[in-house]
Amino acid sequence: MKRVLLTALFYFFATVFSFSGLANTTPENEHNTYILVHGATGGGWDWKGIDDRLTTNNHQVYRPTLTGLGEKVHLANPEINLTTHINDVVNLILFENLNNVVLVGHSYGGMVITGVMDRIPERIAYVIFLDAVVPDDGMSANDVFGSSFPDEMIIDGQIHFPWLNAEQTYPKDVPQSLKTFTEPVSFNNPKALALPATYVAFVSPKDIELRKSRDSSWKRAKERGWKIVTLDSDHNAQRTHPEELVSLLQTTVKF
Repeated sequence: MKRVLLTALFYFFATVFSFSGLANTTPENEHNTYILVHGATGGGWDWKGIDDRLTTNNHQVYRPTLTGLGEKVHLANPEINLTTHINDVVNLILFENLNNVVLVGHSYGGMVITGVMDRIPERIAYVIFLDAVVPDDGMSANDVFGSSFPDEMIIDGQIHFPWLNAEQTYPKDVPQSLKTFTEPVSFNNPKALALPATYVAFVSPKDIELRKSRDSSWKRAKERGWKIVTLDSDHNAQRTHPEELVSLLQTTVKF
């Protein structure tokens, strides 16, 4: 009887510690809520593949299209500015009543998510800048790049970037309001400054040192003590390296 009792206790505690061990190796926030903010001239359409892969892994995903771009191109006008785009994302979070979100911005989207961080830091758990603009308080996108656009690129207050192709079928990149690049962003909320963040540089290994020396956004991220990682890709990893990008998005988040 004594041996039976000891055997039963052994299997009981073995089972308990086995499940305890599994719990300790499983991330507390295994399933996250991602908000994917696209870059200049793009749209939520460009992130459908990333959305599909994250959703398959049981994450919740939102990929808003900024006003005047993507399927909202019919709303395009020269008065759209950075604040308009920040409001797009802030209002999504508020009206969907989202909390503990992983806020992700690509390229120009770094300007947008910076403004979102400043406005509603209490709704954000983690921030990821994907090859994105990292501005200081009071900087515009043009300030970060250190230049403005030549006059021939501006038509009726819209920037016509060289990669746009009017003959391409939808979905496609479209012109974007100049004011989105000239309006400065606010980033002085102490709670926003304290948010954990990662800066991801899309760069080949052979070019990392050169990129580090020239990329002002990388330097600001480093000065803020953010985690910095690299992904061997061109600027649009969502198109060319979706599997690697999804893996990075899932493993980078550390609450």
